[in-house]
Amino acid sequence: MNRKNLLSALCCAAHDAAEAIMSYYRTDVDVIRKEDNSPVTEADLAAHHILVDALRALTPDIPIVSEESESHTLPEGAERFWLVDPLDGTKSFIRGTGAFTVNIGLIEYGEPTMGVIVVPTDKRCYAGDIEHGAWKNDEPISTGDLPKTEWGAVVSMSHLDPKTEAFITPLPIGEKRSASSSLKFCLVAEGAAHLYPRFGPTMEWDTAAGHAILRAAGGKVVHPDGRSFTYRKTGFRNGAFIAAHAECHW
Repeated sequence: MNRKNLLSALCCAAHDAAEAIMSYYRTDVDVIRKEDNSPVTEADLAAHHILVDALRALTPDIPIVSEESESHTLPEGAERFWLVDPLDGTKSFIRGTGAFTVNIGLIEYGEPTMGVIVVPTDKRCYAGDIEHGAWKNDEPISTGDLPKTEWGAVVSMSHLDPKTEAFITPLPIGEKRSASSSLKFCLVAEGAAHLYPRFGPTMEWDTAAGHAILRAAGGKVVHPDGRSFTYRKTGFRNGAFIAAHAECHW
């Protein structure tokens, strides 16, 4: 299967997972607490099984790490693997705010190269492949031109912290937009914002899909000091990162 067909199949799988999630939305869903005290619901698990089954059928030789996997391990020497967050924004799902997504990202040799993000509540689909570009609902998207005067910044509604404020204060930031979940990457990818700094904790399955889409749209994700932001870190835990238009410098 070529990459373009694989990306299309990923979109279908993500939509199937989104449909399953919506069947539980705003119902009396059971909430279980994981070992780290984060919540997981029947919707998370239903989406997980749909995506894992689809990926195993599409790419049986590529291992999968999902947030809801029983074990977060990879075979020794695995250079290609999937990172999946079946329901990114479980707390928002439980609260009924609509701010949650389905995320699928492909990692190849430490770099995210393909990604799909679907918004279950309105069926928006963002997709990107490093070889073919990025799309929103089948329409091509890109980061566009960087404004000469003011940049737009997108920040987390729940994780705006002093480090983020200190980072953006000296920059030519005009509008600040709030967004939840992985959609922050998508706003930069479609040129609606130019910078998304994140200093709070995240996991690799939180960022892989959005990172891949942003790369495919012409953007970048780096550490605050400019170093490359790569994957398969210890425990799949991310450090601080800046997602941005390729011409943003700080």
